[in-house]
Amino acid sequence: MAPSVTHVTGTVAGGVEVRFTQDGIAVCRFRLTETPTQWDATAQKWRDLEPIPYICTAWRDLASNAAESLVDGVNVLVKGRITGVKDDSIYLSIDDLGISLRRRIAYTETSLPSPIAARPVTAPPVTAPPAPQPATGPGGPPAWWEQKRSANWS
Repeated sequence: MAPSVTHVTGTVAGGVEVRFTQDGIAVCRFRLTETPTQWDATAQKWRDLEPIPYICTAWRDLASNAAESLVDGVNVLVKGRITGVKDDSIYLSIDDLGISLRRRIAYTETSLPSPIAARPVTAPPVTAPPAPQPATGPGGPPAWWEQKRSANWS
């Protein structure tokens, strides 16, 4: 019988533990808690049911990436195979793993803002506007106009 593939959405509970086999293959393990919800028609709201604990295991690059990316309290999406049920926990061998964007923003290596974007912004120096110059040439006032204006129109 083939292992059962499942998709789980839950919260990482605790730290991610990473180890290496004798051949140098990375293996990580972490706990995951899924809290299913159910609509309560009498109260007209959703209520949490009993949390379901998972113990997740990932291998190779997925293990290294999970160890670098996951911390306690992060919501994740997991696709994996159920490998056993023991001590009220479901054991999963993870095939794929992603961070849920429901409650946070996640940056990838290619989408990180550049270090220049984090540099403090300084306002440009404030300069006084230039003094108005009398217009000359076609369309400007004639020379006598400026003479009269500067003499207070007398």
